[in-house]
Amino acid sequence: MDAQAELVAAARADLVSLRLLSALAASGSISGASRAAGISQQAASARLRELEQRIGIPLLHRQARGTTLTPDGVLAAQWASEVVEAADRFEAAVAALRGRTEPLAVASSLTIVEYLLPRWLISMRHEPGSPERALSVTATNSTEVIHLVESGSHQLGFIESPQDIGELVAHPIGRDELVVVTAPGHDWAKRARVTLRTLAATPLIAREQGSGTRLNAEQAMTEAGYPPVAPLVELPTTSAIRTTVASGAGAAILSILAVRDDLASGRLVRIRVRELRFIRELRAVHAAGTALPPALEHLMAVAARGD
Repeated sequence: MDAQAELVAAARADLVSLRLLSALAASGSISGASRAAGISQQAASARLRELEQRIGIPLLHRQARGTTLTPDGVLAAQWASEVVEAADRFEAAVAALRGRTEPLAVASSLTIVEYLLPRWLISMRHEPGSPERALSVTATNSTEVIHLVESGSHQLGFIESPQDIGELVAHPIGRDELVVVTAPGHDWAKRARVTLRTLAATPLIAREQGSGTRLNAEQAMTEAGYPPVAPLVELPTTSAIRTTVASGAGAAILSILAVRDDLASGRLVRIRVRELRFIRELRAVHAAGTALPPALEHLMAVAARGD
């Protein structure tokens, strides 16, 4: 093996030593090289000696008045400078690439993004070996989530609605229950139970068209033979519905995840429906025939575990 090939082998083993050799050529002394590398002079001298032994060529003249490069050492220092410069360019290029890497796009229904997704993300961060990649989350209704994943703008979606997902692939990740809630002073709260006929005939406070919560509730009532009447009012967020219901304006059907604290505090009251329970499946969806990045595969696995 020639001297340059030996030096390449050494480079693979110890880039720090090559930086020292290059710095020694530039500064003219081991002390200058050690300062440039940010290590002690003794450590710098030891590393350079190891480098000589590894490549089998004398690189330094060690004398009482100082240390200089041998003719082979001068040549090796030039090669070392090229290797160091290439390594620096590589590191800079990787840093630039990392800096412009687009976050992975995830779309999620509002209920999932508010009450489940944060917990999943925290669980991922605490797991050793979890793939590190920035995520960009779009919160919207389930119908729009499907559109975003179908369009290719988002690689993974989480939905709570029962509608057809076309050519997308679905993975069940859990179940959720919808419950009827009112303010404590509402007429229904006095008996804490209503018939499905009464519920379907009552205008409710509801989310907009396309909401998974609304679609699930309306489909369940229709399949049971009681198509619901038009909502009393449509509001864009679950929080707005909770506040409106708590004010005594009417009843609503919401995820148990969204109203659990309100029920515990007495701000809202759960109303049982005699003939029906609203149980829905939560699903992750993505394009068929396309492998998800490891970070999104991991997120889906964490969601399915219910962490």
